[in-house]
Order: sequence, then C-alpha cells, then structure tokens
Amino acid sequence: MPKPKLPEKNFEWTAKLAYAIGLITTDGSLAKDGRHIVMRSSDVQLLETFKECLNISANITETFNDGFAKKRSYRVQASMVQFYRWLLKIGLTPAKTYTIGELQIPDEYFRDFLRGHLDGDGSISSYQDYYNTYKNPKYVYIRLWVRFISVSKLHIDWLRSRIFALLGTKGHIWVDSHPTLPNRVPMWVIKFGKKDSIRLLNWMYYNSDVPCLDRKRQKAEKFLSTVV
Repeated sequence: MPKPKLPEKNFEWTAKLAYAIGLITTDGSLAKDGRHIVMRSSDVQLLETFKECLNISANITETFNDGFAKKRSYRVQASMVQFYRWLLKIGLTPAKTYTIGELQIPDEYFRDFLRGHLDGDGSISSYQDYYNTYKNPKYVYIRLWVRFISVSKLHIDWLRSRIFALLGTKGHIWVDSHPTLPNRVPMWVIKFGKKDSIRLLNWMYYNSDVPCLDRKRQKAEKFLSTVV
C-alpha cells in the first residue's frame, strides 16, 4: 500500500531560513526526484552552517569535483518533501541555473537571503591601488568590491532591483564571457564599489550572530565599521 502523500506546508520565515535559501539559490539544487535538497561547497564550515539553519542531520560527504575546481568538494543531501514543494512556490525549480528569475523573499529577510547569495557565489575583494602614486606617493587608495553572480540575467536584474529598492545602491551590471575558458557560459555580475560595498556589508552583517561563511566575514570585518 503506498504511503499517504504529505500535506502542503508553509514555512515560517526566519533569518536562518532566508540565509539557507540564498545558499540553495546559488550553490544548491533541487533534485529531479521531487524530494531531495542538495547543497555543494568546498567549504565544510559553510555546509555545517547550512545544516544547522535547516536542522538537517544528513552527513557531509565528499563529492565529484569537476575539472575546473581546485579544492575538494563536499555536499549535503537531505530528503525534505514538504520543504521542496514550498521552495517551488517561492520560485526555485530543478535545473534552475539558466532559468531562475524572481524569488518571493520578504523584504524583512532579504538581507539574510542576500548574505547566503554572497556566500554561495559572490565575492568580497580588496586591494591597494597605487595607480596615482606617480603624482604623489601619498595617493594610495584601498579599493573594495562586492560582487553577486548568476548565469541568469533575469535573476541578476531582479537582485539588483531589490537591493536598490531596499538600500538605494544600484551597482553596475556587466557580463563576464570567459573568453579564455572553453565551453563556459557567460556569467552576469552585479559589482559594487567601495562606498556601496561598505553599506551592503554593514547591512548584511547586522550582528555578530548571523549565519555566514566565516572566511568571508573575516575579509569584510575591517570595513564593517567604516563610516560612509
């Protein structure tokens, strides 16, 4: 006799849930079987945080590493039928990479979702710019960039519009076509300069207890208290 179908369930939004959805949106996936949530990363700490956010007990296992990755890859796979169906309702789908667009994320938890997005596929980078030191040796500037990445331009356009609506920062959209790498599709990028990046970082890391990838937070910490 077949098992009874589980009823539909709505999940209560929390900072942890929104962060986990940001990770699923970037580095995670919905399996085609209609029940499994899969999360992949080269950072075990990120997977541990993901498990804690969704109360997952499944083990972290090493997984196949494609030819482009330099680090070992790991993954968590959990059977979560009701959560899977709920994710479909808010806009996630199996094989979402090229088709993902707008997601139904409450404004109150968007910055938590965005932090998960950053930890999944985004980046924080900084460097010292010596370009104008030929004019004056004191002209050394600290450059800071925050980037969000997706293969789907529709998703990047939506992401940018929500950041602008909630924080007032636009950023700049550009496409990285990977001219030197064979068989790679273009990647759409929202790039924020130093002033806007500092606003974003302070907004996303609003207290010391938020779930996040530790190494990215450590990179951002020296900018978090900077006054714009």
